[in-house]
Amino acid sequence: MSTEIRQLPVEQAPLMAKIAATAHSHPMSENTIASCFGNFYRCYGAFDGDLLMGFIILHQLFEEATVMDICLAPESQGQGWGKALMQTGIDWLKQTEAEQLMLEVRAGNASAIGLYQKLGFVVTGERKGYYKTADGTEDAVLMSLPLV
Repeated sequence: MSTEIRQLPVEQAPLMAKIAATAHSHPMSENTIASCFGNFYRCYGAFDGDLLMGFIILHQLFEEATVMDICLAPESQGQGWGKALMQTGIDWLKQTEAEQLMLEVRAGNASAIGLYQKLGFVVTGERKGYYKTADGTEDAVLMSLPLV
């Protein structure tokens, strides 16, 4: 894997939305993604040359930070890109005032939950029926990582 992780500008929002549409059953819209570029947000992308393979959107408000989305193009999944994006976000947040990083993940996404646990996240709760699915809903697992 030859990756480069770079901070993303808002001009990448259309491409981020296309990647999200291929990877998520209910992705954020391009407008919602574009709204995640501001004072309280940081977006990083994983690149193979000039090709954006995936991204992470972080939101930080004072000492709490949240992974708003992490998304990889389907052909890029399982190759370490997600770990590289998460680690870049964690490293950046450790340089700020953030004390913890929180996220939620579909209960059925065992590979993502495993990655987060390897990075030190712990399960802190759940939201019953939080995510929409083709035939109903799926629970969300809430996770947190102490940064200090």
